Parts: sequence; C-alpha cells; structure tokens
Amino acid sequence: MKIGVISDTHSTFDSCLEEFLKPCDEIWHAGDIGSLELADRIAAFKPLRAVYGNIDGGVMRRVYHESNFFEVEGVRVLMTHIGGYPRHYSPKALQLIHGAKPKIFIAGHSHILKVMYDPIYDLLFINPGAAGLYGAHHVRTAIRFDINNGEIGNMEIGEWKRG
Repeated sequence: MKIGVISDTHSTFDSCLEEFLKPCDEIWHAGDIGSLELADRIAAFKPLRAVYGNIDGGVMRRVYHESNFFEVEGVRVLMTHIGGYPRHYSPKALQLIHGAKPKIFIAGHSHILKVMYDPIYDLLFINPGAAGLYGAHHVRTAIRFDINNGEIGNMEIGEWKRG
C-alpha cells in the first residue's frame, strides 16, 4: 500500500500535490488542513485519514480528532498535529505514544520536514513539513512511502518552491 503524508496545507491542494500523491492508495494529513471543503476535496481524490491542527476550528474539530490511532498492513500508526519530535515530544504526544506504542508517529505543525528513527520508543517519526503556501517555509514538502506486510519502505520526498 502506498501512503502519502501531508501537513499544513492551509487550504492549498494544487496540481503539484495531486501529481505527487496520485500513485498513493491513501493520504494522511497531519493537521492545519484549512477548511472542511479542502478536506472533502482531498477525500474525493484519495481516501483520507486526518487530524485537526491549531488553525482548524469549529466544524473541523467536530469532524476530525486531535489525534488518530490506526493500523495499516500490520503497522500501528499514531498521528497528531502538535507532537514535537524525538527527545522533544510534547507531554500529550508522549502520553499517546506510551499508550498506543506505534511503529510510526506522524506530527505536523513545525513546517519542517523531518524523518527520524526513535530508538527509545522504537518508532519512525515523520513530519512531512508544510505542503501549503502559508508560513515561514520556503519549500513546500510532502512524503510518500510503502507499507507492505508490516514493513515500511520506498520513502520519497516531494519538494516544490513556495510560489
């Protein structure tokens, strides 16, 4: 199964993201989607698993949760918007990690792409950076990878100039 991971779209889902995510079976969005209309548009494009971010208010918080825990192809996944990163997790993220024991932990918020193995919790940490146009980042980013029979592989990064 091919997975696309994005975050911090801030209401942007354009042709470069669609092209990069076209081969994916699912899209996972780590928050700051921007609007329910955009979430619905992404979900019409590919099946969507998402959490709300700090800019997502009202309706978004009724439709999506602050964190999402699920399993795909034998891999336990935990996703939240504000989670920190290895050795710098937020207290709430640590509590979720201790409870869920994920193999993959996904967070957004920082607008900084980061992929790290965390040997303390034996998990792969993924922050896909920011796919949208809003924020301090100069490069828009997204990630895609495969999960097959409990194995994670073929990770690819998409990068686009913020125009």
